[in-house]
Amino acid sequence: MIGAHQPQSKVRARWIIIFRWVAALAVFAVLLYFLPVASLRAALTRVPPIRFVIVLMVYLLAHAVGIVKWRMIVNTAGAQLDFSTSAQCYLGGLFGTLFLPSIIGGDVVRIAVGLQRSPNPAAVLAGNVVDRFIDVISQATLVLLGLILLPGSLPEQFGALARKILLILGAFVLFAVVLVFLLRKTLFAGRSRYFLHRLARLRHALRSVRERPQLLAMGWLLGVLIQGTFILLNALLAISCGLFLPLRVWLFAWPLAKIAALLPITQGGMGIREAVLVALLLPFGASSSLVLASGLVWEGIIIAGGILAGLTAFLLRRAYRATHDSFAIPRSDG
Repeated sequence: MIGAHQPQSKVRARWIIIFRWVAALAVFAVLLYFLPVASLRAALTRVPPIRFVIVLMVYLLAHAVGIVKWRMIVNTAGAQLDFSTSAQCYLGGLFGTLFLPSIIGGDVVRIAVGLQRSPNPAAVLAGNVVDRFIDVISQATLVLLGLILLPGSLPEQFGALARKILLILGAFVLFAVVLVFLLRKTLFAGRSRYFLHRLARLRHALRSVRERPQLLAMGWLLGVLIQGTFILLNALLAISCGLFLPLRVWLFAWPLAKIAALLPITQGGMGIREAVLVALLLPFGASSSLVLASGLVWEGIIIAGGILAGLTAFLLRRAYRATHDSFAIPRSDG
């Protein structure tokens, strides 16, 4: 039964990937249908290839800081991973975000390698959850910073709507957390002793992270630095396309568009991020075609970076296997 179920799961996963790539292409097709293609093409040709390469290199350097942050968080939980293994986990996850069924697929890749290498697998799981939470908090920090700096640039009605949306999202998250806390006994009632043991180890790992708030604060600062770097790079690409907007506008709009891209509709949020960004920047007088052009160039950065990350993770895995095999004790036939 299990053997029959696995092929079905693989086929279903492939269909999910195909569907989400098609959905991404459909969103881009709709945007291209309603936007002037000539302006879009002209904006894309303004981006010098050397600038694209430089932005790609800085993008990868920012993710190198992301590796440091991820390793710090999971090791705080007790994972005991070296840098090479952490890099393989993180970069494999970056590749998986693009080519696995959803953004969660990237987390699956990160966790899968860590579970095999760590003496405390629960710490890898707990640390990855905390790292994701820090990323969301970092993006929310930049949104709030943008809102603080926006008065005078933001139309009053649009600003009120944005604040209402943020309040609704915050209330929804708070409601979900409170609901899980109230129903925790019901959710875990009747579970096996093995499951409860695993859950206890996960709670212990989370407690280890919570007991070191200075490292959480450092992770948050690194998260803000990484996300802020992405915003600066996106603004630089937009300037190359001919779109000039104050940085405070990007601080407000770009993280919101990235959060919206977490919805499991398209592959890696492609298309959704650009559509939301076009809608958010319209009230500031931004040209839709220029916003889409900068978004398409950014997608090129993400795809190129994801492919390079996957290749690096593959090479690190081969190097680990070669080193591991070289230290293996040969079996004696006698």
